[in-house]
Amino acid sequence: MATTDFTARRAAFRKLHESGCFVIPNPWDIGTARYLRHLGFQALATSSAGFAFSRGLPDADVSCDAMLSHVAEIVASVDLPVNADFESGYADDAEGVARNVRRCVEAGVAGLSIEDSTSDPSKPLFDLPVAVERMRAARAAIDSSGQNVILVGRAECFLVGHPDALKESIRRLQAYSEAGADLLYAPGVREREDIRAIVAAVSPKPVNVLMSANTGLKVPDLAALGVRRISVGSSLARAAWGGFVRAAKAIAEEGSFAGFDGAAPFAELNGFFRDDFKKH
Repeated sequence: MATTDFTARRAAFRKLHESGCFVIPNPWDIGTARYLRHLGFQALATSSAGFAFSRGLPDADVSCDAMLSHVAEIVASVDLPVNADFESGYADDAEGVARNVRRCVEAGVAGLSIEDSTSDPSKPLFDLPVAVERMRAARAAIDSSGQNVILVGRAECFLVGHPDALKESIRRLQAYSEAGADLLYAPGVREREDIRAIVAAVSPKPVNVLMSANTGLKVPDLAALGVRRISVGSSLARAAWGGFVRAAKAIAEEGSFAGFDGAAPFAELNGFFRDDFKKH
């Protein structure tokens, strides 16, 4: 891929964040990325969990090298901007985060997220000064690359069960905004008033909301709350796994093939990939 191709994608991606509300779905392989492009989505995001499950691993157990290879593969598979779910930057220290962020930028991403989760159940979040230092390091690494890449600051308070998740998320997101994050994201927030409070607290910076379940909220509802971007994380991968698990269990436990009901027709999928391959 030529650098000019990435430049155009990055410019288009930043423009998407300037107004309105859009959905950025999360594929986990080349096929799902290309089908989402076919449906007309304007940008895609990787899913660390979706990819990990496809490799037979739990989330957060994929190495940095493997994730960067996956990110580059998704970037090369479509002509859309791609945002990398880059977990905690695959390093505890700021210097390591900066080094890995530079490698992620080189993979051609239009955006990447850095979260404040430590993966340590006894202390699930980095102390705020450390988290801010890590965010500043990520910002500096992007800026030094000269590339127009969006930095997403993630506060994991809701996901780790923080006792005052909303208040602490807002405190952290405001700090990440000041440290250079372009977009703010508190995965796990579900209530309308909590979403509205986060949007107001970090304005005018845009907010991403994760939809990981059918909560009843739809795109117009989230747009009305001021949300700029909606991602789905591992939800599409889990939906696919749900169909697979139900069908496989029916065979193993009941000797039934009823789980194949509702499966995508072979001719439809085969025809899509044949035509898509010819076009691209």
